[in-house]
Amino acid sequence: MPNGIDVAKDAVEQFQKVQKHMLIAKDENATRTYDSLKDDYLSLKAILNVAGVNLTDIDKIKE
Repeated sequence: MPNGIDVAKDAVEQFQKVQKHMLIAKDENATRTYDSLKDDYLSLKAILNVAGVNLTDIDKIKE
């Protein structure tokens, strides 16, 4: 059973991966892909906020 730190670590890794793909989609003007990824981004951001993770340094999108 994963502990809180493992869950937060996994969520941070997923958050960073989603942001990377969002930035690529934005650069390629793939608006539908960007919007789809944004749903995941917002969900992960909410989970990380509840977990108390400081997103100041890792949030590159800032939406």
